[in-house]
Amino acid sequence: MKIGILTGGGDCPGLNAIIEAVVKRANDYEYEVLGFLKGYAGLINGEWKPLSIEDVEGISLTGGTILGTSRVNPFKREDGPQKVMETIKNCRIDAMIIIGGDDTLGAAHKLYGMGLPIVGVPKTIDNDVSETDYSIGFMTAIETISKSIEKLHTTAKSHERVIVVEVMGRYAGWLTLFGGLAGGAHIILVPEKPFKIEEVCEIILRREKEGKKYTIVAVAEGAKPENVEDLITVSKERDEFGHVRLGGIAKLLEREIAERTGKETRSVVLGHVQRGGAPCAFDKILGIKLGFRAVDLVKEGRFGYMICLRGTEIIAVKMESALKQKKLDKEAIQLINFFNKT
Repeated sequence: MKIGILTGGGDCPGLNAIIEAVVKRANDYEYEVLGFLKGYAGLINGEWKPLSIEDVEGISLTGGTILGTSRVNPFKREDGPQKVMETIKNCRIDAMIIIGGDDTLGAAHKLYGMGLPIVGVPKTIDNDVSETDYSIGFMTAIETISKSIEKLHTTAKSHERVIVVEVMGRYAGWLTLFGGLAGGAHIILVPEKPFKIEEVCEIILRREKEGKKYTIVAVAEGAKPENVEDLITVSKERDEFGHVRLGGIAKLLEREIAERTGKETRSVVLGHVQRGGAPCAFDKILGIKLGFRAVDLVKEGRFGYMICLRGTEIIAVKMESALKQKKLDKEAIQLINFFNKT
């Protein structure tokens, strides 16, 4: 048995833990593992390297992915799917383990429909892949966001400023909610709930009257004011999965808050630091569990499935059921509504 593995989309902490676990579990079954480089680009161009126990020993302690990654979409490249199938045939791959978010897994599901034996593993710091409680990298990103917000309290308080912190999250506010709560933000703005700038300013001014001279606002990059249809972007250019490059909501709020309240206001964009660094203990352990179970699914011949975390268990669900975006639920929105009033 020969297994191929790739990581697609954005990098995140915990990917190497999955790769290490896959190789070690495959070794138990005397399976061979080939790592395809730079996501789907490796499958299209036939770029790969063999992965042995020695190659992956200890990589679970490190961030990023030793295989590299990209946002290449095989269905947007000329003869992309056909080239993928040719690579699979030439390398004599019996099954693929594909690690990625909704875009990567969506392409994987299409390839599965073409006859490619695939097991999916959810990966996104946004935590917006359905069916899994938490996706790999999310908890590490929360640690980074919360620590960053905590540090901003000291300068905001010292200067009696408003600081607006822009957090990743295109369509879902999980990072902003969890990171904002853990970091002690005073206002949390998410894509699922369009906000009124005047209400944000009212909260800031109310805090001022109560003697609270500074305010931290956590805002998701995909959040937007009411009556604004388009997302705030730094570029209208789209990637191969149709996404524009978001950014600028914090700067917009900085300007509006300063003009409407007279408060000195600054914006901070956390950017790619949120997905960098070594995984936390939770993501290391989750990655190991996901990697082991992915190989078990290959052994069982359960293709077209994705493994995910449900409670404390690692379970398998059909890949197609996991392709819906998981947004904040009513309970989370109620929490934000309550939190922003306190």
